[in-house]
Amino acid sequence: MVSPMDTQKREQIAQLDHAHVWHPFTPMRQWREVTPLIIEQAEGDHLIDAEGNRYIDGVSSLWCNVHGHRVKEIDDAVRDQLDKVAHTTMLGLTHPVAVELAARLCELAPRELNKVFYSDAGATATEVAFKMAVGYQHHRGRTTRDTFIAIEGAYHGDTTGAMSVGYSETFHRAFESMVFHTEFVPAPSRDDAAPALATLEQRLVDQRDRVAAVVIEPLVQGAAGLVVHPDGYLRGVADLCRKHDVLLIVDEVATGFGRTGTMFACEQENVEPDLMCLGKGITGGYMPLAATLCTDEIAAAFEGELHEHRTLYHGHTYTGNPLACAAALASLDLFEQNNLLDEVNRKAALVATWLSPLEKQLVVTDIRQKGLMVGIELTPPGEQASVGFDPSRRLGYEVCAACRGKGVIIRPLGNVVVLMPPLAIRDENLKQLADAVVESISELTARLGDVHEQ
Repeated sequence: MVSPMDTQKREQIAQLDHAHVWHPFTPMRQWREVTPLIIEQAEGDHLIDAEGNRYIDGVSSLWCNVHGHRVKEIDDAVRDQLDKVAHTTMLGLTHPVAVELAARLCELAPRELNKVFYSDAGATATEVAFKMAVGYQHHRGRTTRDTFIAIEGAYHGDTTGAMSVGYSETFHRAFESMVFHTEFVPAPSRDDAAPALATLEQRLVDQRDRVAAVVIEPLVQGAAGLVVHPDGYLRGVADLCRKHDVLLIVDEVATGFGRTGTMFACEQENVEPDLMCLGKGITGGYMPLAATLCTDEIAAAFEGELHEHRTLYHGHTYTGNPLACAAALASLDLFEQNNLLDEVNRKAALVATWLSPLEKQLVVTDIRQKGLMVGIELTPPGEQASVGFDPSRRLGYEVCAACRGKGVIIRPLGNVVVLMPPLAIRDENLKQLADAVVESISELTARLGDVHEQ
Protein backbone atom coordinates (compact mmCIF):
# COMPACT_ATOMS: atom_id res chain seq x y z
CA MET A 1 0.00 0.00 0.00
CA VAL A 2 1.04 3.58 -0.66
CA SER A 3 2.11 5.58 2.38
CA PRO A 4 -0.39 8.13 3.77
CA MET A 5 -0.38 11.47 2.01
CA ASP A 6 1.63 14.19 3.73
CA THR A 7 -0.25 16.94 5.56
CA GLN A 8 0.69 19.70 3.13
CA LYS A 9 -0.60 17.74 0.15
CA ARG A 10 -3.88 16.93 1.95
CA GLU A 11 -4.42 20.59 2.77
CA GLN A 12 -3.69 21.58 -0.82
CA ILE A 13 -6.25 19.10 -2.17
CA ALA A 14 -8.86 20.30 0.32
CA GLN A 15 -8.29 23.92 -0.68
CA LEU A 16 -8.47 23.15 -4.39
CA ASP A 17 -11.62 21.10 -3.86
CA HIS A 18 -13.31 23.95 -2.01
CA ALA A 19 -12.22 26.38 -4.69
CA HIS A 20 -13.20 24.44 -7.80
CA VAL A 21 -15.28 21.26 -7.30
CA TRP A 22 -19.07 21.25 -7.25
CA HIS A 23 -20.19 18.01 -5.60
CA PRO A 24 -23.40 16.16 -6.50
CA PHE A 25 -26.36 16.27 -4.10
CA THR A 26 -24.23 18.29 -1.68
CA PRO A 27 -25.07 21.58 0.08
CA MET A 28 -21.91 23.36 -1.01
CA ARG A 29 -21.82 26.16 1.57
CA GLN A 30 -21.88 23.60 4.38
CA TRP A 31 -19.41 21.40 2.49
CA ARG A 32 -16.83 24.17 2.41
CA GLU A 33 -17.13 24.68 6.17
CA VAL A 34 -15.54 21.28 6.91
CA THR A 35 -12.40 19.46 5.90
CA PRO A 36 -13.31 16.94 3.20
CA LEU A 37 -12.67 13.23 3.57
CA ILE A 38 -10.16 12.47 0.81
CA ILE A 39 -10.33 8.91 -0.50
CA GLU A 40 -6.99 8.03 -2.06
CA GLN A 41 -7.04 4.24 -2.22
CA ALA A 42 -9.35 1.25 -1.92
CA GLU A 43 -9.02 -2.45 -1.26
CA GLY A 44 -11.68 -5.13 -1.03
CA ASP A 45 -14.61 -3.85 1.03
CA HIS A 46 -12.70 -0.77 2.19
CA LEU A 47 -12.09 2.80 1.11
CA ILE A 48 -8.84 4.27 2.43
CA ASP A 49 -8.43 7.96 3.09
CA ALA A 50 -5.35 10.14 2.60
CA GLU A 51 -4.29 9.54 6.20
CA GLY A 52 -4.44 5.77 5.80
CA ASN A 53 -7.73 5.25 7.71
CA ARG A 54 -9.90 2.42 6.42
CA TYR A 55 -13.68 2.57 6.05
CA ILE A 56 -16.15 -0.11 5.00
CA ASP A 57 -17.81 1.04 1.78
CA GLY A 58 -21.35 0.75 3.11
CA VAL A 59 -22.95 2.42 0.09
CA SER A 60 -21.02 0.50 -2.58
CA SER A 61 -19.67 3.81 -3.88
CA LEU A 62 -23.24 4.97 -4.61
CA TRP A 63 -24.92 1.58 -5.00
CA CYS A 64 -22.71 0.31 -7.82
CA ASN A 65 -19.81 -1.71 -6.41
CA VAL A 66 -20.44 -5.44 -6.61
CA HIS A 67 -17.28 -7.45 -5.98
CA GLY A 68 -15.26 -4.97 -3.95
CA HIS A 69 -12.39 -2.69 -4.94
CA ARG A 70 -9.21 -3.64 -6.80
CA VAL A 71 -10.57 -7.03 -7.86
CA LYS A 72 -7.81 -8.84 -9.73
CA GLU A 73 -10.03 -10.37 -12.37
CA ILE A 74 -11.60 -7.05 -13.32
CA ASP A 75 -8.31 -5.17 -13.09
CA ASP A 76 -6.71 -7.70 -15.42
CA ALA A 77 -9.59 -7.52 -17.91
CA VAL A 78 -9.27 -3.74 -18.14
CA ARG A 79 -5.49 -3.91 -18.49
CA ASP A 80 -5.79 -6.52 -21.25
CA GLN A 81 -8.26 -4.31 -23.10
CA LEU A 82 -5.90 -1.34 -22.75
CA ASP A 83 -3.41 -3.30 -24.83
CA LYS A 84 -6.02 -3.45 -27.63
CA VAL A 85 -8.08 -0.27 -27.74
CA ALA A 86 -9.29 2.04 -24.98
CA HIS A 87 -12.12 3.60 -26.96
CA THR A 88 -13.64 3.46 -30.39
CA THR A 89 -16.98 4.77 -31.53
CA MET A 90 -19.88 2.45 -32.29
CA LEU A 91 -21.32 4.84 -34.87
CA GLY A 92 -20.85 2.74 -37.98
CA LEU A 93 -18.33 0.42 -36.28
CA THR A 94 -18.38 -2.39 -33.74
CA HIS A 95 -15.91 -4.13 -31.47
CA PRO A 96 -15.74 -7.58 -29.86
CA VAL A 97 -16.29 -6.82 -26.16
CA ALA A 98 -19.43 -4.74 -26.75
CA VAL A 99 -20.87 -7.50 -28.92
CA GLU A 100 -20.03 -10.22 -26.41
CA LEU A 101 -21.45 -8.21 -23.52
CA ALA A 102 -24.69 -7.55 -25.40
CA ALA A 103 -25.12 -11.25 -26.02
CA ARG A 104 -24.43 -12.06 -22.36
CA LEU A 105 -26.92 -9.47 -21.15
CA CYS A 106 -29.62 -10.84 -23.44
CA GLU A 107 -28.97 -14.35 -22.14
CA LEU A 108 -29.42 -13.15 -18.56
CA ALA A 109 -32.39 -10.84 -19.14
CA PRO A 110 -36.05 -11.88 -19.44
CA ARG A 111 -36.31 -13.88 -22.65
CA GLU A 112 -38.01 -11.33 -24.90
CA LEU A 113 -35.27 -8.71 -24.45
CA ASN A 114 -32.94 -9.29 -27.38
CA LYS A 115 -31.54 -5.89 -28.33
CA VAL A 116 -29.05 -3.72 -26.38
CA PHE A 117 -28.45 0.02 -26.76
CA TYR A 118 -25.46 1.26 -24.77
CA SER A 119 -25.10 4.60 -23.00
CA ASP A 120 -23.08 5.76 -20.01
CA ALA A 121 -25.29 6.28 -16.94
CA GLY A 122 -28.57 5.11 -15.46
CA ALA A 123 -30.33 8.35 -16.36
CA THR A 124 -29.23 8.13 -19.98
CA ALA A 125 -30.45 4.52 -20.10
CA THR A 126 -33.92 5.74 -19.13
CA GLU A 127 -33.79 8.56 -21.69
CA VAL A 128 -33.10 5.98 -24.40
CA ALA A 129 -36.05 3.91 -23.17
CA PHE A 130 -38.39 6.92 -23.31
CA LYS A 131 -37.42 7.68 -26.91
CA MET A 132 -37.75 4.02 -27.87
CA ALA A 133 -41.22 3.85 -26.32
CA VAL A 134 -42.57 7.01 -27.95
CA GLY A 135 -40.83 6.23 -31.24
CA TYR A 136 -42.30 2.72 -31.27
CA GLN A 137 -45.80 4.09 -30.79
CA HIS A 138 -45.19 6.76 -33.43
CA HIS A 139 -43.97 4.28 -36.03
CA ARG A 140 -47.04 2.15 -35.38
CA GLY A 141 -49.23 5.12 -36.25
CA ARG A 142 -50.16 5.94 -32.65
CA THR A 143 -48.82 9.46 -32.76
CA THR A 144 -50.83 10.69 -29.75
CA ARG A 145 -49.25 8.10 -27.46
CA ASP A 146 -46.45 10.21 -26.04
CA THR A 147 -47.23 10.27 -22.30
CA PHE A 148 -45.80 8.16 -19.48
CA ILE A 149 -47.32 6.91 -16.26
CA ALA A 150 -44.93 6.85 -13.31
CA ILE A 151 -45.17 6.06 -9.60
CA GLU A 152 -45.28 8.81 -6.99
CA GLY A 153 -41.93 9.06 -5.22
CA ALA A 154 -40.11 7.61 -8.23
CA TYR A 155 -36.53 8.49 -9.04
CA HIS A 156 -35.03 7.69 -12.43
CA GLY A 157 -32.16 10.17 -12.64
CA ASP A 158 -31.60 13.88 -13.15
CA THR A 159 -31.53 14.40 -16.89
CA THR A 160 -34.60 16.18 -18.25
CA GLY A 161 -36.65 13.12 -19.19
CA ALA A 162 -35.67 11.28 -16.03
CA MET A 163 -36.73 14.28 -13.94
CA SER A 164 -40.05 14.29 -15.77
CA VAL A 165 -40.98 10.76 -14.68
CA GLY A 166 -39.50 11.18 -11.21
CA TYR A 167 -40.40 14.74 -10.36
CA SER A 168 -39.55 15.84 -6.81
CA GLU A 169 -40.42 19.24 -5.38
CA THR A 170 -37.28 19.19 -3.26
CA PHE A 171 -34.92 18.25 -6.08
CA HIS A 172 -36.55 19.71 -9.17
CA ARG A 173 -38.83 22.63 -8.28
CA ALA A 174 -36.60 25.19 -10.02
CA PHE A 175 -36.67 23.13 -13.21
CA GLU A 176 -40.41 22.52 -13.46
CA SER A 177 -40.57 24.43 -16.75
CA MET A 178 -38.09 21.98 -18.27
CA VAL A 179 -39.95 18.72 -17.63
CA PHE A 180 -42.63 17.12 -19.80
CA HIS A 181 -46.04 16.13 -18.51
CA THR A 182 -46.24 12.75 -16.76
CA GLU A 183 -49.24 11.04 -15.22
CA PHE A 184 -48.35 10.01 -11.66
CA VAL A 185 -50.21 7.31 -9.72
CA PRO A 186 -49.85 6.48 -6.02
CA ALA A 187 -47.30 3.95 -4.87
CA PRO A 188 -48.82 0.90 -3.18
CA SER A 189 -49.10 0.62 0.58
CA ARG A 190 -46.74 -1.76 2.25
CA ASP A 191 -49.25 -4.60 2.56
CA ASP A 192 -51.90 -4.04 -0.11
CA ALA A 193 -51.29 -3.55 -3.82
CA ALA A 194 -54.96 -3.59 -4.84
CA PRO A 195 -55.89 0.10 -4.40
CA ALA A 196 -52.79 1.30 -6.24
CA LEU A 197 -53.41 -1.15 -9.08
CA ALA A 198 -57.04 -0.04 -9.32
CA THR A 199 -55.94 3.58 -9.64
CA LEU A 200 -53.39 2.65 -12.29
CA GLU A 201 -56.00 0.79 -14.32
CA GLN A 202 -58.42 3.71 -14.17
CA ARG A 203 -55.66 6.02 -15.38
CA LEU A 204 -54.87 3.65 -18.23
CA VAL A 205 -58.53 3.67 -19.23
CA ASP A 206 -58.84 7.45 -18.97
CA GLN A 207 -55.63 8.04 -20.93
CA ARG A 208 -55.92 5.09 -23.31
CA ASP A 209 -55.06 7.12 -26.41
CA ARG A 210 -52.19 9.03 -24.81
CA VAL A 211 -50.03 6.60 -22.78
CA ALA A 212 -46.91 5.19 -24.40
CA ALA A 213 -45.55 3.30 -21.38
CA VAL A 214 -45.60 2.77 -17.65
CA VAL A 215 -42.25 3.33 -15.92
CA ILE A 216 -41.41 1.58 -12.65
CA GLU A 217 -38.56 0.77 -10.30
CA PRO A 218 -39.21 -2.95 -9.77
CA LEU A 219 -39.78 -4.14 -6.18
CA VAL A 220 -37.98 -1.21 -4.51
CA GLN A 221 -38.21 2.56 -4.94
CA GLY A 222 -34.66 3.53 -4.07
CA ALA A 223 -34.40 7.29 -3.61
CA ALA A 224 -37.92 7.42 -2.12
CA GLY A 225 -36.33 5.91 0.99
CA LEU A 226 -35.93 2.24 0.07
CA VAL A 227 -39.68 1.72 -0.19
CA VAL A 228 -40.38 -1.99 -0.77
CA HIS A 229 -43.49 -2.80 -2.81
CA PRO A 230 -45.85 -5.56 -1.64
CA ASP A 231 -45.76 -8.96 -3.30
CA GLY A 232 -47.74 -9.02 -6.52
CA TYR A 233 -47.64 -5.30 -7.27
CA LEU A 234 -45.05 -5.52 -10.05
CA ARG A 235 -46.85 -8.51 -11.55
CA GLY A 236 -50.09 -6.57 -11.41
CA VAL A 237 -48.57 -3.55 -13.16
CA ALA A 238 -47.20 -5.80 -15.90
CA ASP A 239 -50.59 -7.49 -16.40
CA LEU A 240 -52.34 -4.13 -16.69
CA CYS A 241 -49.83 -2.97 -19.28
CA ARG A 242 -50.56 -6.05 -21.37
CA LYS A 243 -54.32 -5.69 -20.91
CA HIS A 244 -54.31 -2.08 -22.06
CA ASP A 245 -51.62 -2.48 -24.72
CA VAL A 246 -49.03 -0.08 -23.32
CA LEU A 247 -45.33 -0.72 -22.90
CA LEU A 248 -43.68 -1.53 -19.57
CA ILE A 249 -40.30 0.03 -18.76
CA VAL A 250 -38.50 -1.36 -15.72
CA ASP A 251 -35.69 0.75 -14.32
CA GLU A 252 -33.26 -1.82 -12.91
CA VAL A 253 -30.41 0.67 -12.53
CA ALA A 254 -30.40 0.31 -8.73
CA THR A 255 -32.05 -3.11 -8.38
CA GLY A 256 -30.22 -4.97 -11.12
CA PHE A 257 -27.14 -7.18 -10.99
CA GLY A 258 -28.01 -9.13 -7.87
CA ARG A 259 -28.90 -6.32 -5.50
CA THR A 260 -32.31 -7.78 -4.56
CA GLY A 261 -31.20 -11.44 -4.59
CA THR A 262 -31.82 -12.27 -8.25
CA MET A 263 -29.88 -10.98 -11.23
CA PHE A 264 -32.78 -8.65 -12.03
CA ALA A 265 -35.58 -7.75 -9.65
CA CYS A 266 -38.33 -8.34 -12.21
CA GLU A 267 -37.44 -12.05 -12.22
CA GLN A 268 -38.95 -12.43 -8.76
CA GLU A 269 -42.45 -11.90 -10.13
CA ASN A 270 -41.83 -13.48 -13.54
CA VAL A 271 -42.22 -10.15 -15.29
CA GLU A 272 -40.97 -9.74 -18.85
CA PRO A 273 -40.83 -6.00 -19.57
CA ASP A 274 -40.73 -4.39 -22.98
CA LEU A 275 -37.74 -2.26 -22.02
CA MET A 276 -35.22 -2.61 -19.21
CA CYS A 277 -32.72 0.03 -18.08
CA LEU A 278 -29.39 -1.05 -16.60
CA GLY A 279 -26.49 0.85 -15.04
CA LYS A 280 -24.63 1.10 -11.71
CA GLY A 281 -23.54 -2.51 -11.09
CA ILE A 282 -23.17 -3.42 -14.76
CA THR A 283 -19.35 -3.03 -14.63
CA GLY A 284 -19.07 -4.18 -11.01
CA GLY A 285 -18.82 -0.52 -10.06
CA TYR A 286 -15.63 0.07 -12.02
CA MET A 287 -16.56 2.34 -14.92
CA PRO A 288 -19.47 4.33 -16.32
CA LEU A 289 -21.65 2.16 -18.55
CA ALA A 290 -25.36 1.71 -19.02
CA ALA A 291 -27.63 -0.27 -21.30
CA THR A 292 -31.23 -0.19 -22.45
CA LEU A 293 -32.61 -3.56 -23.48
CA CYS A 294 -35.72 -3.92 -25.62
CA THR A 295 -37.72 -6.54 -27.49
CA ASP A 296 -37.26 -7.43 -31.13
CA GLU A 297 -40.71 -5.95 -31.80
CA ILE A 298 -39.67 -2.53 -30.52
CA ALA A 299 -36.37 -2.61 -32.40
CA ALA A 300 -38.14 -3.63 -35.62
CA ALA A 301 -40.31 -0.51 -35.47
CA PHE A 302 -37.17 1.56 -36.08
CA GLU A 303 -36.15 -0.39 -39.19
CA GLY A 304 -37.15 0.48 -42.75
CA GLU A 305 -36.07 2.20 -45.93
CA LEU A 306 -33.89 5.28 -45.52
CA HIS A 307 -36.58 7.59 -46.85
CA GLU A 308 -38.94 6.43 -44.06
CA HIS A 309 -36.71 8.07 -41.41
CA ARG A 310 -37.26 5.37 -38.81
CA THR A 311 -33.68 5.35 -37.49
CA LEU A 312 -33.27 6.02 -33.76
CA TYR A 313 -31.15 9.14 -34.02
CA HIS A 314 -29.63 8.92 -30.57
CA GLY A 315 -26.14 8.18 -29.28
CA HIS A 316 -23.30 9.03 -26.93
CA THR A 317 -19.59 9.56 -27.51
CA TYR A 318 -18.62 6.74 -25.17
CA THR A 319 -21.39 4.34 -26.17
CA GLY A 320 -20.17 0.79 -25.57
CA ASN A 321 -16.73 1.89 -24.36
CA PRO A 322 -14.39 -1.14 -24.69
CA LEU A 323 -12.75 -0.73 -21.28
CA ALA A 324 -16.12 -0.58 -19.55
CA CYS A 325 -17.45 -3.54 -21.53
CA ALA A 326 -14.37 -5.57 -20.58
CA ALA A 327 -14.95 -4.77 -16.92
CA ALA A 328 -18.61 -5.77 -17.27
CA LEU A 329 -17.75 -9.14 -18.82
CA ALA A 330 -15.27 -9.88 -16.02
CA SER A 331 -17.90 -8.92 -13.46
CA LEU A 332 -20.45 -11.31 -14.97
CA ASP A 333 -17.85 -14.09 -14.87
CA LEU A 334 -17.38 -13.44 -11.15
CA PHE A 335 -21.12 -13.76 -10.53
CA GLU A 336 -20.89 -17.33 -11.80
CA GLN A 337 -17.54 -18.24 -10.28
CA ASN A 338 -18.46 -17.05 -6.80
CA ASN A 339 -22.10 -18.18 -6.81
CA LEU A 340 -22.83 -14.59 -5.89
CA LEU A 341 -26.63 -14.59 -6.08
CA ASP A 342 -26.88 -17.32 -3.45
CA GLU A 343 -24.39 -15.41 -1.36
CA VAL A 344 -26.52 -12.26 -1.53
CA ASN A 345 -29.52 -14.10 -0.12
CA ARG A 346 -27.43 -15.68 2.63
CA LYS A 347 -25.97 -12.33 3.60
CA ALA A 348 -29.36 -10.64 3.46
CA ALA A 349 -30.58 -13.04 6.14
CA LEU A 350 -27.53 -12.25 8.28
CA VAL A 351 -28.14 -8.50 7.98
CA ALA A 352 -31.77 -8.92 9.03
CA THR A 353 -30.68 -10.80 12.13
CA TRP A 354 -27.92 -8.37 13.05
CA LEU A 355 -30.23 -5.37 12.65
CA SER A 356 -33.09 -6.91 14.63
CA PRO A 357 -32.13 -5.10 17.89
CA LEU A 358 -33.19 -1.88 16.16
CA GLU A 359 -36.83 -3.00 16.31
CA LYS A 360 -36.82 -1.98 19.97
CA GLN A 361 -35.29 1.45 19.40
CA LEU A 362 -37.63 4.39 19.99
CA VAL A 363 -36.49 6.40 16.97
CA VAL A 364 -36.71 3.50 14.50
CA THR A 365 -40.14 3.52 12.88
CA ASP A 366 -39.46 1.09 10.04
CA ILE A 367 -36.81 -1.29 8.70
CA ARG A 368 -37.22 -2.06 5.00
CA GLN A 369 -35.12 -4.65 3.22
CA LYS A 370 -34.95 -6.46 -0.09
CA GLY A 371 -31.76 -8.44 -0.58
CA LEU A 372 -28.82 -6.20 0.22
CA MET A 373 -30.89 -3.03 -0.01
CA VAL A 374 -31.79 -1.79 3.48
CA GLY A 375 -33.52 1.38 4.62
CA ILE A 376 -33.91 2.22 8.32
CA GLU A 377 -36.38 5.05 8.89
CA LEU A 378 -35.82 7.31 11.87
CA THR A 379 -38.35 9.62 13.50
CA PRO A 380 -37.80 11.92 16.49
CA PRO A 381 -39.71 10.88 19.62
CA GLY A 382 -43.23 12.27 19.62
CA GLU A 383 -43.32 12.94 15.86
CA GLN A 384 -45.15 11.06 13.13
CA ALA A 385 -43.19 9.03 10.61
CA SER A 386 -43.06 10.41 7.08
CA VAL A 387 -41.17 8.74 4.26
CA GLY A 388 -39.33 11.23 2.11
CA PHE A 389 -36.43 13.62 1.93
CA ASP A 390 -36.51 16.48 4.41
CA PRO A 391 -33.16 18.30 4.68
CA SER A 392 -34.20 20.11 7.84
CA ARG A 393 -34.37 16.87 9.81
CA ARG A 394 -30.88 15.56 10.42
CA LEU A 395 -31.26 12.23 12.19
CA GLY A 396 -30.00 10.24 9.22
CA TYR A 397 -27.01 12.55 8.88
CA GLU A 398 -26.18 12.21 12.59
CA VAL A 399 -26.21 8.42 12.41
CA CYS A 400 -24.03 8.35 9.30
CA ALA A 401 -21.56 10.78 10.89
CA ALA A 402 -21.35 8.56 13.96
CA CYS A 403 -20.77 5.50 11.78
CA ARG A 404 -17.82 7.18 10.09
CA GLY A 405 -16.14 7.36 13.48
CA LYS A 406 -16.60 3.60 13.69
CA GLY A 407 -14.90 2.96 10.34
CA VAL A 408 -18.04 2.80 8.18
CA ILE A 409 -19.15 5.08 5.33
CA ILE A 410 -22.89 5.24 4.69
CA ARG A 411 -25.13 8.01 3.36
CA PRO A 412 -28.74 8.76 4.33
CA LEU A 413 -31.81 9.62 2.30
CA GLY A 414 -33.21 12.28 4.57
CA ASN A 415 -34.01 10.41 7.79
CA VAL A 416 -33.66 7.00 6.18
CA VAL A 417 -30.31 5.37 6.90
CA VAL A 418 -29.32 3.36 3.82
CA LEU A 419 -27.17 0.23 3.87
CA MET A 420 -26.04 -0.87 0.42
CA PRO A 421 -22.75 -2.78 0.79
CA PRO A 422 -20.83 -4.51 -2.02
CA LEU A 423 -22.54 -7.82 -2.78
CA ALA A 424 -19.32 -9.74 -2.19
CA ILE A 425 -18.63 -8.11 1.18
CA ARG A 426 -16.94 -10.45 3.69
CA ASP A 427 -19.13 -11.59 6.56
CA GLU A 428 -16.95 -9.98 9.21
CA ASN A 429 -17.11 -6.61 7.44
CA LEU A 430 -20.85 -6.92 7.00
CA LYS A 431 -21.12 -7.57 10.73
CA GLN A 432 -19.01 -4.50 11.48
CA LEU A 433 -21.28 -2.43 9.24
CA ALA A 434 -24.45 -3.67 10.94
CA ASP A 435 -22.97 -3.26 14.42
CA ALA A 436 -21.86 0.30 13.70
CA VAL A 437 -25.38 1.22 12.57
CA VAL A 438 -27.03 -0.44 15.58
CA GLU A 439 -24.62 1.25 18.00
CA SER A 440 -24.97 4.66 16.37
CA ILE A 441 -28.77 4.52 16.37
CA SER A 442 -28.75 3.33 19.99
CA GLU A 443 -26.60 6.30 20.93
CA LEU A 444 -28.95 8.63 19.06
CA THR A 445 -31.97 7.08 20.78
CA ALA A 446 -30.43 7.64 24.21
CA ARG A 447 -29.58 11.25 23.40
CA LEU A 448 -33.00 12.08 21.94
CA GLY A 449 -34.75 10.24 24.75
CA ASP A 450 -33.02 12.42 27.32
CA VAL A 451 -34.01 15.56 25.42
CA HIS A 452 -37.59 14.38 24.95
CA GLU A 453 -38.01 13.63 28.66
CA GLN A 454 -36.82 17.14 29.48
